[in-house]
Amino acid sequence: MSAAGNDDLESFRAEVRAWLAENFPPSLKDRDVSMTAMAGIELSGDAKLWRDRMGAKGWGTPTYPSQYGGGGLTAAQAKVLQQEMAKIGARNPIGGMGVMMFGPTLLEYGSEEQKHRHVPGIVTGTVRWCQGYSEPNAGSDLAALRTQAVDMGDHWLVNGQKIWTSGAQFADWCFCLVRTDNTRKHEGISFLLIDMKSPGIEVRPIKLISGHSPFCETFFTDVKVPKENLMGPLNGGWTIGKRLLQFERAGLGSGGGSAGRGGDGRGMDQIARDYVGTDAKGRIADPDLRARIARHQMDARAFQLTIARAQAEAKSNMNPSATTSIMKNAGSRLQQERAELLLEIMGAQGLGWEGEGYSRDEIESTRAWLGGKAVTIYGGTYEIQNNIIAKRILGLLDHQ
Repeated sequence: MSAAGNDDLESFRAEVRAWLAENFPPSLKDRDVSMTAMAGIELSGDAKLWRDRMGAKGWGTPTYPSQYGGGGLTAAQAKVLQQEMAKIGARNPIGGMGVMMFGPTLLEYGSEEQKHRHVPGIVTGTVRWCQGYSEPNAGSDLAALRTQAVDMGDHWLVNGQKIWTSGAQFADWCFCLVRTDNTRKHEGISFLLIDMKSPGIEVRPIKLISGHSPFCETFFTDVKVPKENLMGPLNGGWTIGKRLLQFERAGLGSGGGSAGRGGDGRGMDQIARDYVGTDAKGRIADPDLRARIARHQMDARAFQLTIARAQAEAKSNMNPSATTSIMKNAGSRLQQERAELLLEIMGAQGLGWEGEGYSRDEIESTRAWLGGKAVTIYGGTYEIQNNIIAKRILGLLDHQ
């Protein structure tokens, strides 16, 4: 980068510091409220204030185009913003499926009318989205989906069922894969945007072992959807759907999913010092646990650096990349490993479910450990990702 470019970045860094000093509520230091919308939690107080300020600035989605309400920042500027937020413990309050999955896909495949209509609600965190992909008989073989969208002339008529629809009971909109041609499999699928307030939609939450109900069954019975809500070409939904899964896997792999986190957000070494104690040199008292924590933290740091490198390399290539399958599998393993180590560190205090005697972080860590078992399943199972890696990256073919 040229000297002038460095000067520009340092000037931007000063602007970021000044803005954060004026707008970030100190009460939210190290608090992550980005996924609360999916849990149906309405923000209030400082959390809402922070979200509204970041949304109005466009910095919740820093690289989204400014003409749709995004930050319009370069990758280098977005990195500066991230660095300055990290220094003061400020977390991005705007997240969820709209930001992680649908927004980037909409920017690539949506019409100008669709972008102007839907991106502003994503960048401000005021519109919640859910994903209508999996069905009871179409999970790993997603292209076998049967939810029908029939062309009725002036609208689509949708009938069918989706399952594992995360946050559907709280969502405003659903990006949905539907069948528009029964004579073809992959080539007979379209990508439809459905208003969740439409008559004929029924949502039934599914209670999980963690005690939460983030997933739902979603039923569509004679649901009318305007023709302009078709995104991309008719019967071209499979290509769009695959691209969206690339974004989902990248987000899950980089820690964008919430199931594997939760609980105490401090560094694992600090948590271990508090629960296990230290030796005469100030190290974690248990040498075996100390070694495993160090190994995990090195793996996690190497993974984050790999994510950063992959994101930088992807700037010049907007085509879907199979490398997200590697990141998804590696990130899923790290999330689950962290959850298991936390429970081991906490000992009996890591077995709390509810009631007195356990802190909020301890209870959330227990539930996150249970909920985190799903991270190797959703977004495409661990085994499906291995197949993608084998075929599309390693070039391995099935023997006939």
